[in-house]
Formats: sequence, C-alpha cells, structure tokens
Amino acid sequence: MLANLKRSVALLLLLSLVLCLFGCTEQQPQETTAAPTEQTQPPEVIDYASSVKLDMESATAKQEVTVKLFIDGDTTHFYVPATVMSNGVLKARYMAVDTPESTGKIEEYGKKAAKFTREKLESASSIVIESETAFWTADSTGSRFMAWVWYKTPDMTDYRNLNIELLQNGLAIASNAGGNQYGETCLAAIDQAKREKLNIHSGEKDPDFYYGEAVELTLRELRTNTETYSGMKVAFEGVITTNDNNSVYVEGYDPETDMYCGMAVYYGFNLNGKGLEILSVGNEVRIVGSLQYYEAGGTYQVSDLKYQIMRPTAADNIQCLSEGNAPAFVLTDAETFTNGQVTFTAEDGSTVTKPYAEMALNSSIEMKGLKVRSIYTTKNEDSASKGAMTLTCEVDGKTISVRTVVLRDAEGNLITADAYQGKTIDVKGLVDYYNGTYQIKVFSPDNITVVE
Repeated sequence: MLANLKRSVALLLLLSLVLCLFGCTEQQPQETTAAPTEQTQPPEVIDYASSVKLDMESATAKQEVTVKLFIDGDTTHFYVPATVMSNGVLKARYMAVDTPESTGKIEEYGKKAAKFTREKLESASSIVIESETAFWTADSTGSRFMAWVWYKTPDMTDYRNLNIELLQNGLAIASNAGGNQYGETCLAAIDQAKREKLNIHSGEKDPDFYYGEAVELTLRELRTNTETYSGMKVAFEGVITTNDNNSVYVEGYDPETDMYCGMAVYYGFNLNGKGLEILSVGNEVRIVGSLQYYEAGGTYQVSDLKYQIMRPTAADNIQCLSEGNAPAFVLTDAETFTNGQVTFTAEDGSTVTKPYAEMALNSSIEMKGLKVRSIYTTKNEDSASKGAMTLTCEVDGKTISVRTVVLRDAEGNLITADAYQGKTIDVKGLVDYYNGTYQIKVFSPDNITVVE
C-alpha cells in the first residue's frame, strides 16, 4: 500500500515537471508588419491680405490718399480732396479690426501694431481707402470714418488690404469682421493667426510692453485724466526738456492732436549717480513714479522715482531710451495760447475738448513779438526766487505773462528788468500754471531774444 502511494506521488511530480517544461517556455513574439499611416501635413499658410482684390470699378466709395498723421494701429488721418472732406482730412478708422491701444493706456502689442501700420504705409507708393458703401460712413464718434485701407509698394502689381494683414499677423482682434464685403476672408485670417499663435494669440509676453506695477500711459492720457490717476503708480515716455530745482520736465508728442503734452517730475534727493544721469536734458526716458497733487503749485507732478543699479531694465526703474533730443519749442500764437481748444477722441469713443494751454502744460513752446509792458521782480530776501521776474506782455491784443527764474549773464551778473522793459521780445519756455492762469516760464537768458 505504501509502495503504491510512493509510486503515485512520483508519477505526479514527473507529470508536473513535464507540463512546466512545455508551458513555461518563453514564447517569442511573432513579427508583424504595421500598415503604413499617412503623415498629417500642416495646414497651408495663406496670405489673405493679397487674396482679396481692390476693384476700382465697384460701387463703393474710394479715394487715393496720402498720410497726414499716424495715430495707432487702426486709425490714420489721410489727406483727401475737399470734395471728400471739406477740411481736406479724413480720419480713417479701419474696418473690421481693433488693435491694442497705444495712445491712451498702453496695451500689450499696441506699440507693435502701430509700428506695423506705419511701416507698411510709409513704404507705399500708393494708398487707397475704400468705404463699405457708396458713401463715407462715420463711426460712433462722428469724427472718424470707417475704411478699408489698401496699399502697394513700387515692386507690387496689386494692392494689399492692410486691415486683413493686421488680422492675419495677430495684431488685431475682430470688430464686426463678419458683416462686411470681405468678412469671410477676415474670419479666415483670424483663425489662421490663432492657429499659428501669432502676437496677441501667442500667449507670450510682448517685448515692447513693461509688465510692472505701474499703469502704462501716454503723456496725453496722463495730462487729460490726471485726477483719475492721482495717487497711482504710472509710467510714460518722453523727452526731458528742462532740469530745475530738483525737478525735470518731460514732453511727448501726441499724433491725434498734433501737439506736445508735458509733465513735471520731481526727483528730489532720492537719486544719485546713474539715476541722475538718466534724467539729463535731451534724454528720451521712461519715467515710473507716483502721480501726486502739488499743493504749492496747484498742479500735478510725478514723484517717488527709483533706480536700481543692479536691475537696470527692471519694469519699475526709470530708463534712458535715447540721447541727443531737443525740446519741441512749438511756435504758438497768443490767440491759441489764451483761447485755443483741442478736440480729440477718448478711449471710450467720446469726443473730448480741452483748453490748449491745459493740454500743453509743462511742454515747450515759442512765442514771438511780445511787447513788454511792465515787469515785477521778486524782492523777498528769504526767497530762492529773489531776482526772478514776471514780464507782462502784449501781443496781437492779448496779454501774456512770462515768468523767469533768476537769470544771470555769462559773467554771472544778475539780469534785471532794465534788460527787457519796453522792449519787444521772442521767448522760448514751458507752459506754466500759476495762481489760476497759464503763463510761459523761461529758464535761461538764451531763451529771451530782444528784437527791438
């Protein structure tokens, strides 16, 4: 019995070994040949700006033009015949596109869009604007007219559509892009720009935009909406025209109003070395600071400037952008200075009108032919302004005040009222505000010329 049991166990063990030898042997995979798959080709990049054609025989209004002023990426002022606009200028707002801002609050890719438009039209040998209908249609402001803008260069046979070119380069978003004669092309250009991740669709930072804490503005925006930004950290660009009494004066050109706007910048005793060097007269600078109301002067100024020498390109630093620039010294007549009005379009599309002198505050102007009627000299012994003068002048039936700092000749001698009393003078200075009135402030005897 026991012997039979041992034989049964031995047989079971032998059977298990045989099964393991056959069942546990590693199976080699069989080679298979995969069916070939077609490679996906990237979508074709289409030049939509040239895919549409300008039809000079169609019923829409058209006019060959030249540029008067570049405003931003989607607004340009063109010279036109008086039969088109009685004043000879058509302010064109580009159809179907909305580029980022570069004339008020600065937005990402706004400067790039403005530069793109300028470069294309500056290279053009011919520019044609086209309306959507047989008439020129005003936009919501009532002062700008919706237009397709076509251009060609000397080496081109056909015109290119600049509106669509902005869209296909990712420098504009759609603005009623579908409901017009080139709507399908506009939408296709937008889709392609998104697919190619161009500029505003790229998800990347704009290299021309500062990503700091400050609100990026133009000087016009800062000058016309000072109360809005009071107490805020602001940033703007302009040319330093004057350095006086721990302050510099910065001015910048505004293309829409065709004038300069300025701002006083108080640097006090916070800067030294490289920071002070940046604030040299003639430098184009980027100013970053706090906008504050200056009680003593009754105006606003920017203060709390900073310069970190170890981080020269930091977004919150003041920076020098270029050197060797000169003040504009815009030739201004007395009527414009005292009664002139400036009209422009605000960011919200509304029309804004401001006094000329208010808009030009802290910017440089020139005025000629002022007859000096009387002179007041500061005599306060305790005042740093002892010897400074206020000249009451008359020109073209208007009274203009000219305020000077303490003036000295080449030998260091004080220049007194005798030098100008009863004379006719030409002056160069900054638009200044004192005691409720606007005047011209002169900082150097070289900027007063006696003509008779």
